[in-house]
Amino acid sequence: MLTLGCHLSASKGFLHMGKEAVSIGANTFQFFTRNPRGFKSKELDVGDCDAFVEYWKSVGGGKIVAHAPYTLNACSADEKTRELAFMIMSDDLARLEYVPGNYYNFHPGSHVKQGVEIGTDYIVDLLNRIMKPEQKTTVLLETMAGKGSEIGRTFEELKAIIDRVECKEKIGVCMDTCHIFDGGYDIVNDLDKVFEEFDNIIGLDRLCAVHLNDSKNPIGSHKDRHECIGKGNIGLDALARFINHSAVRGLPVVLETPNELEGYKQEIDLLKGLYEGE
Repeated sequence: MLTLGCHLSASKGFLHMGKEAVSIGANTFQFFTRNPRGFKSKELDVGDCDAFVEYWKSVGGGKIVAHAPYTLNACSADEKTRELAFMIMSDDLARLEYVPGNYYNFHPGSHVKQGVEIGTDYIVDLLNRIMKPEQKTTVLLETMAGKGSEIGRTFEELKAIIDRVECKEKIGVCMDTCHIFDGGYDIVNDLDKVFEEFDNIIGLDRLCAVHLNDSKNPIGSHKDRHECIGKGNIGLDALARFINHSAVRGLPVVLETPNELEGYKQEIDLLKGLYEGE
């Protein structure tokens, strides 16, 4: 079964997002935990959370993905920025306990001339302060395109974080097709090799979710500019092979393409038609 959805606005709450997802043929979705370019969040509505959990179970929905704001930088050179990241992520994970068993995805951050090793130290320290064995949410590191001083362009950089996280049963990876393509991984001509490399370095058991996007730029560009499915440099054929690969089967696949709701519906219909499973 293909678990496929898109990014939705959380402004009207969980239940609204669930019903909106179902209305466009989706059985998963992603949302920002708070303002993606800031830090403000709405007051948590526990009743809405409970209603969503019941509804989502009734429609057979898959695991959903919460996304931390883009402005969060867990490895900033500025201590106040790192502490802000700590407070935001701690609060987000506490809120997600009301919709248990799902994923929390974040960009590892930018080391800003400190170097990857120091940046990695900061990320590991933050995660080990935040994550608890009893939490119901799995935290996902997102693969990055490598623009600027981003950490997470290579599988080795993600492994260096995962290896030092204490709550290993609660840490995973979200693979973004645009990001890894822009980062230099050839998912168009050598998809099997990319997944084999991921398995050898990190382990496919750590791959928990996918952001499915085409790319406006060529491979290795390190630009991170998403394109609609089939309209970029990755192309429809390669993305169809991607969703049909055994490594992706059963994972929540989230579209982050430059679309409104109707455009997402069209892409979901298109990808369902290209899916070779049940």
